[in-house]
Amino acid sequence: MKRKIIFILSIFLIFILIIFLVQNNYKKINIGNNITNKTTNQVVSTILNIESYSANTSINVKSNKNENNYRIKQEHIKNKKYIQEVIEPYNIKGTVISYDSEVLKIENTNLGLSNIYENYPYIVENELDLISFIDDYKNDKDAQMIENETSIILKTKNRSGNKYNSNKILTIDKKSQKPTKLEIKDVTQNTLIYILYNEIKFNNI
Repeated sequence: MKRKIIFILSIFLIFILIIFLVQNNYKKINIGNNITNKTTNQVVSTILNIESYSANTSINVKSNKNENNYRIKQEHIKNKKYIQEVIEPYNIKGTVISYDSEVLKIENTNLGLSNIYENYPYIVENELDLISFIDDYKNDKDAQMIENETSIILKTKNRSGNKYNSNKILTIDKKSQKPTKLEIKDVTQNTLIYILYNEIKFNNI
């Protein structure tokens, strides 16, 4: 009888131990993967509903005659302001380009610059802005979403119809759930603008 009781107690303890281990393992799985468990649609929805962001970017701009590289800080609050500050190249360092409603300002107190539009056309256009891509994507009935093991790729066209920046491609890293690069291509699929997001922060992530 004593052996029988010990046997039953042993089975009961083993059963309790199994339940305990399973529950703890389940908690660890949920805690460890609550970010990566987001579906692709949830990640894309979050990106497409960004209202503001700040970013440190490296930008490569190509034209028929030359190729230029920039390091730029970006800040955008939708429908309120958009600011780009040039960090590199040195000759225009400190140049701040800001859009406030319909007002465009170009300032650099150190260099005394008042207008750089003719020399740096892409820098004063908001095609470099992530919100511009989002607006184009939302309004493009033929926009595409492609997925692979590591990335989500969104493709759209520029609403303006400009043949020099007609195609836009945004790559989102699945792990961080943030954009890593934005490519702007001409009508022949040549990359004219390549934006690398070294660091980016959103108001809703």
